[in-house]
Amino acid sequence: MRVAFVTGGGRGLGRAIALALGREGMAVAVAARTLAAVEATAADVGIAGAAATLAVAVDVTERASVEAAIARTVAALGPVDVLVNNAGIAESAPFARTTPELWERHLRVNVTGPFLTARAVFGGMVERGWGRIINIASLAGLHGSPYVTAYTTSKHALVGFTRALATEAGGKGVTVNAICPGYAATDMVWNGARNVSARTGRSFEDAVATIARLNPGGRLIEPGEVADEVLRLVGDDTINGEAVVLDGSAPRRRTP
Repeated sequence: MRVAFVTGGGRGLGRAIALALGREGMAVAVAARTLAAVEATAADVGIAGAAATLAVAVDVTERASVEAAIARTVAALGPVDVLVNNAGIAESAPFARTTPELWERHLRVNVTGPFLTARAVFGGMVERGWGRIINIASLAGLHGSPYVTAYTTSKHALVGFTRALATEAGGKGVTVNAICPGYAATDMVWNGARNVSARTGRSFEDAVATIARLNPGGRLIEPGEVADEVLRLVGDDTINGEAVVLDGSAPRRRTP
């Protein structure tokens, strides 16, 4: 039985990923900053077919919190075989209004968080000769975008971290990869569309369509597409150090 640990698992991409791993019969720990955010998802993952589930509170920016969450998972489910670093934040601001606090917040959550969680499980994966670390990055981790300097920088760093750790994992039965989706059908887009609508007077539906057109494929990425890619990376032992692009150009795949 494989054990998976999914951060930011209460909603959106994290929820879809946790459900997909559960349907594969894994034991799944669903983690977020508060238990209330993940208890419902953990229950649904169990219904989906998971061997076992666990709702875990974790602050990915704090080493002690990460180590405690991993220790609780190991005690309840067993050693972590699959780590999905999905927790992240995205705030926009022109560079002149990008404060040091906003900058540091993005680096702590989007880069230090994956570093701490990976550090907590990587050694055990190497010892057992099998492991999968999958970092949910972004198209913004591969090119520049205006008004999201902190977010773009953090996602570039996450892709670099992925590639660097992959070189250490090579030949040890462990793979480290990143998935880089464009704008996805999650709360991040819905909230952004509401803000656009409030500022411009345009309808919410029109604002969503405008955001969708920013993806090369002209549509939003469905959470199930990201979850499908996670399953592919879990099952493939030859892909390592890749930044897998999901930009809406390919046909839609299964969506939970």
